[in-house]
Amino acid sequence: MVKHTKEDVLNLAKKWDVRFIRLQFTDILGIIKNVDIPVAQLEKALDGELMFDGSSIEGFVRIEESDMLLKPDPSTFTLFPWAGSDKYTTARLICDVYTTEGNPFIGCPRSVLKKVIKEAEELGYTFHVGPEPEFFLFSTDDKGRATTQTHDNAGYFDLSPVDKGEEARKEIVLTLQDMGFEIEASHHEVAPGQHEIDFKYADGISTADNIATFRFVVRTIAQKHGLHASFMPKPIFGINGSGMHLHQSLFKDGKNAFYDPNKSHQLSDDALHFIGGLIENARSFTAITNPTINSYKRLVPGYEAPVYIAWSEKNRSPLLRVPARRGIGTRVELRSPDPSCNPYLALAVSLKAGLDGIKNKTKPPKPVDQNIYEMSQGERIEQGIHSLPSSLEEALFELESSVLMEEALGQHVYHNFIAAKRIEWGLYSRQISKWEIEQYLTTF
Repeated sequence: MVKHTKEDVLNLAKKWDVRFIRLQFTDILGIIKNVDIPVAQLEKALDGELMFDGSSIEGFVRIEESDMLLKPDPSTFTLFPWAGSDKYTTARLICDVYTTEGNPFIGCPRSVLKKVIKEAEELGYTFHVGPEPEFFLFSTDDKGRATTQTHDNAGYFDLSPVDKGEEARKEIVLTLQDMGFEIEASHHEVAPGQHEIDFKYADGISTADNIATFRFVVRTIAQKHGLHASFMPKPIFGINGSGMHLHQSLFKDGKNAFYDPNKSHQLSDDALHFIGGLIENARSFTAITNPTINSYKRLVPGYEAPVYIAWSEKNRSPLLRVPARRGIGTRVELRSPDPSCNPYLALAVSLKAGLDGIKNKTKPPKPVDQNIYEMSQGERIEQGIHSLPSSLEEALFELESSVLMEEALGQHVYHNFIAAKRIEWGLYSRQISKWEIEQYLTTF
């Protein structure tokens, strides 16, 4: 990412004839919020002098303490390419939220991630992440409303004319490239209407910013093509859901700290301890990486999503996989997160768990190289393989029991997130579903 200064932003805005700026930030649940300002207010915004009402944002502050400040990160300045040919050119800045006293707001997800990254830096590490977000492209009805009807019957890596979403996907890739992304691959996924676009790894903050931007761009371009893009983890029964695998690594002194050519598997002690920390805390952070009721409809056996807490180099059924590449590319792939999560919080809790493993020299269990889905329950118990939570309620219980996760998120985000999700679970558990009507109405 280009590290723009305040002066760079002001000069670029003039050069590009920018008329409006969107100041973006996310709430605790990961939903993008924005404040539009005319370019005449840009310098004031860059000085962190623009105020907004925080009481209207999910989980931020009470109404009696509502005034908050937005502090833009100049390095995130970019044009919205689709607005470039319009009458009014619009650019974007991602912001940190501050209090009126000039301190980082403890409820800002971006600040939460920065705090955990600073912890890694104090240990001498730089945190790198490469995400693999998946999504569905659905047809819309005659009123433009989203449906769950897929626009194709294609499968993994299929090409047009079977893949009717290819043109939309191509424009998404080109738009992301215009916004500074380095796209590594894009392809059709396993399920009809399902796609994946992978972009190059970056430092933790840049990756979280990129994920948030990615979701916004995908939805915008899909709409231009008369499609609806959804990052819902499991929108259709009986087919694969959408995940967002996170390839994570730590660097120290410019070298990959996970690589040691003289160790077994060429994995350093840091890598093994990081894996150990992720395994030990996996149940505790799942409510963050898989935050919706629907998330747990994806985390079931039979659809490639991980269910069991184990690691391996050779198969994709466990929670963690270590891809074959070594040297600078040595990394740990966390396979459970889905694209509905708040990327800032998901990276914060997974990094915190890995660092906890390094600090405590947590040894991981032996790698599991056989297909865990095909193992009996007795075999899994014998090998000490546990399962991820099977519902949001169970995941929230695990989160509430974790001192480490409270430390990672900070008390404000921790308690407000749990409160919001408890409300969500309560509303869901009282609903009468179509399935229940069909199953029970005429039977009893």
